[in-house]
Amino acid sequence: MMTTENLTTELSTAEALDERVPGDLIATSKGKPWRDLLVQMYVRRPVQESLLIPAVPEPLIVWVVSGAARVEERELGAAWMANEVRAGDFFLQTSPRPCELRWRTLTDEPFRVMHVYLGLPLIHRAVGDLHGADAAPVQLREVSGGTDAVITNQLSILRDELLNRRHPSAMLVQGLASSLAVHVVRVYASETPVAATPHGGLPAFKMHRVLNAMQERLHQELDLSRLAREAQLSEAHFSRSFKKSTGFAPSRYLVRLRMERARRLLRETGMPIVEVGLEVGYTSPSHFAQVFRREVGALPSDYRNAGNN
Repeated sequence: MMTTENLTTELSTAEALDERVPGDLIATSKGKPWRDLLVQMYVRRPVQESLLIPAVPEPLIVWVVSGAARVEERELGAAWMANEVRAGDFFLQTSPRPCELRWRTLTDEPFRVMHVYLGLPLIHRAVGDLHGADAAPVQLREVSGGTDAVITNQLSILRDELLNRRHPSAMLVQGLASSLAVHVVRVYASETPVAATPHGGLPAFKMHRVLNAMQERLHQELDLSRLAREAQLSEAHFSRSFKKSTGFAPSRYLVRLRMERARRLLRETGMPIVEVGLEVGYTSPSHFAQVFRREVGALPSDYRNAGNN
């Protein structure tokens, strides 16, 4: 079982938590100054058709650093809900279920976002500080496209420590992390008591490690035992936890990742379709076309042609 102490140690020592989702990772927090806090900066592509955000136990803040976009989100299989967001707006995700995003930018300015995962020990300390050591866990509410001057101020300083300081100040980062956790618990706790739904999924640092391993080997067959080792779980436990976090079995999620990369290569490069299929693990062009059509709704050639019109 993952204990609070284990989680604290893992978050503070994870040195390669690259989410590897569409877009370019600019920076990721590493080392002891970032204990109980995982911060990553991305520049996103102008158009994203589908991006699955896994459900993890830690609250996730997504803060828009620059640019503007129409962002749509939904729980898997539900109706899309749209928000237009600009620099300073934020999302707070706390749901025990994965969600799906898509977006289209509204300006030529780069669409940069910062992901901030607040570790459970940090949230527990904030709850204890505000409500007493014996206080029950607090359920946080979801926020989509909100504005909050305190969050903007604190994340701006964290961004500077992440991007511009060769040796980030542990005292400053930890102080900001504690302040941010207290603010989130104080302002965004659900007003009506809600029975917490067990996540049963992977913690953020393990999910990022697993996704990184999957992205690095898209062209290879799924190696479930290797992914389970990355998560430090048995294969059976890993498979159950992964599905809890993503809504998909590892094999089905691998297909999603392959199709996402294939769509990007078809949109953004002139790579022959046969080579695109090989790049994402399909040695048979007909099999690649069949899977692509099933998952995307069009043949690879039609998808590329539609994007060029």
